[in-house]
Amino acid sequence: MGLVTAACFSEMGHRVVCMDQDRKKLAALRRGKAWFYEPGLEELVVKNLKKKRLFFTARIGEGVRKSEIIFIAVGTPPLPSGDADLTAVEQVVRQIARAASGYRLIVEKSTVPVETGRRIKQVLEIMAERKAPVEVASNPEFLREGSAVHDFFHPDRIVIGAESLRAKELLEDLYRPFKAPMVVTDIASAELIKHSSNAYLSMKISFINAVSVICDKVGADVEKVARGVGLDSRIGASFLRAGIGYGGFCFPKDLEAYIRIAEKLGYDFSLLKAVKQINDVQRKILVEKVANLLWNLKDKKIGILGLSFKPDTDDLRFAPSLEIIAALQKGGARIRAYDPRAMPEARRLLGRQVQLAKTPYQLARDADCLVLVTEWKEFKDLDFSRIKKLMRQPVLVDGRNLYDPEKMRRLGFRYVAMGRAGAN
Repeated sequence: MGLVTAACFSEMGHRVVCMDQDRKKLAALRRGKAWFYEPGLEELVVKNLKKKRLFFTARIGEGVRKSEIIFIAVGTPPLPSGDADLTAVEQVVRQIARAASGYRLIVEKSTVPVETGRRIKQVLEIMAERKAPVEVASNPEFLREGSAVHDFFHPDRIVIGAESLRAKELLEDLYRPFKAPMVVTDIASAELIKHSSNAYLSMKISFINAVSVICDKVGADVEKVARGVGLDSRIGASFLRAGIGYGGFCFPKDLEAYIRIAEKLGYDFSLLKAVKQINDVQRKILVEKVANLLWNLKDKKIGILGLSFKPDTDDLRFAPSLEIIAALQKGGARIRAYDPRAMPEARRLLGRQVQLAKTPYQLARDADCLVLVTEWKEFKDLDFSRIKKLMRQPVLVDGRNLYDPEKMRRLGFRYVAMGRAGAN
C-alpha cells in the first residue's frame, strides 16, 4: 500500500520521498524493482525515478524535512489477542515529531483501530518540546491487491478524517484532481469507515458461502442463486461469489481487530464472529469434498492449482491454500502445487513438504485429484483434454466455481464445486 501510494502520487506530479528501514528493499527500489508483484507498479516506479519525482531513503529525518504531508504506511500485524500491533505506528510518530522543523501533517494510511488518532495526539502532546506544530489526520486506503494501481487512480470514494481547517484543506487539495465523492469527517469516523467496509465485504462473502452449503444439501446452484440475489439494486452482485472464503492480510486481520475493538467498548459483535466462523469452515468443506471423491486421502497425489490468496498477486499471507494443504497433508495426501506468481514465496514457506510444479501440466501428471484454489485467468483456458490424459484419476475439485460443470463432466472429469450440486 505504501509503495503504490507513493508511486501513484509521484505519477500525478508530486515529489514523493519514501522512508523505510529495510535497506535491501530500498536498494532494489532505487533500481526500479519491487519486492512483490502488483500489475503496473514497477513501471510507475521506474518512470518516476527517471523523472526525479520519486526518492527512497532510510533516513527518516531526511524525508520529514522535505515533506509537509507524511503518510504512515507501516504494518499493523495482528497480535495473538486479535488486536492490531501499533508498535510501528507509535515509533514512527515519535521519529516524525523529533525531526519536524515546521508544520507537518501526519496521516494514518495504515489500517488502524478507532481511537488510534487520539493516541497519536497523546504521543505528540507528551513530546510538547518539539519545535513545530504536528497535526494528525486519517485517510484510509481502499486498494485491492492485484488492482491497486487502477484503484488508486479510480477510487469509489476518498475519505478524509481531520479536525483542523488546515489539515482538511491540505488533503482536499491533494485529492482534488480525482473525480470521486469525498467524505470529510472526524478522525474516529474515518477510522471506522475502513474497518466497517472490510467487515461488510467479509460478511457478504461469508453469507454467500453459507448459502452454498444449503445449495449443496438441496441440489441447488449457488451461482444462479447469487445472480438472482445480486440483481437486487439494494444488494449488488459484487462479493457474492461462493468459494473457499476470503484470505489475504486485510480481511482476516481487520475483522479480528474489529471484533476486539467492539469487545473493549463493551459490545459483543457476534455477527462478525459468525462471519469468521463461516469463513474458517469453508476450507474444511473443501477438504471433505476431496476426501469423499477419493474415498480417503492416504498416499493420494493431489495437485493444488493456485497458492496466492487471490489472482494477480504473489501474496501468501493468510492464503487459504496454506490451510488447505496442511489439512490434506494431515490426512496423508502427497501435495504438489503450482502458482503463476507465488512460487518463490511458496518455496520459502512450504520448504520440502510440498513439491512445486513448473507448469499446470506437470502438476497434473499422475495426480489423483486437482484442486483449484486461486482463480487465475490462465487456469480458465487450460487444455483439460491434455490434463485428463496426464492424471491418474480425472478428479477436479473447483474451490472457486471457475469452470462450467457440464463441460468438465463432458470431458470425463468427476467434477465438484462449491454449492453447485444443481448445476447442469
